[in-house]
Amino acid sequence: MSAPSISQAPEDTGREIAFAGRSNAGKSSTINSLTQQKSLARISKTPGRTQLLNFFQLTETNRFVDLPGFGYAKVPLAVKKDWHKMMENYLLQRKSLSGIVLVMDIRHPLTEFDWQMIHWCQHSQVPLHILLNKCDKMKYGASKNILMQVEKQLHDSASPVTTQLFSSLKKTGIQELQNTLDIWLALNQKEPD
Repeated sequence: MSAPSISQAPEDTGREIAFAGRSNAGKSSTINSLTQQKSLARISKTPGRTQLLNFFQLTETNRFVDLPGFGYAKVPLAVKKDWHKMMENYLLQRKSLSGIVLVMDIRHPLTEFDWQMIHWCQHSQVPLHILLNKCDKMKYGASKNILMQVEKQLHDSASPVTTQLFSSLKKTGIQELQNTLDIWLALNQKEPD
């Protein structure tokens, strides 16, 4: 189900894992790899195609949510502002949000948007797992070095997040990500305020 606003989203029950990241970071490919379905989440070579809150039902009570990409998508500023407001409303209001997977292109980690999401999760105490995606674009040693640099920056910021290397194309890191999500989905749902 796709929703242009939080008011049109599915009922706020159960548990949701949201996938966030810059345009073209690989959120949709990640969801497709996890679910072992090639075209569940729409993939495009043009950044910014995900413009709605896209909900994917996993079980009767669990969902993935593909959030609109943020960053360099070639769309009007007014559209970007609408996306930002939609994401802000989702993140602040959604009681079933159980964790966020922040997908980053390993070649461009920890952008300003990424830090905003990290700080928001830290402040809101929402679990955050960072995927350094597209690690297949580099040699393994270079990927590991970037992972260690990112972990050091996150450690220095005192942000409670987990990180890993990932590649939708090569299926690298799928089991590690699945283990994290299984834990999140098994946790008790947050109580409403």
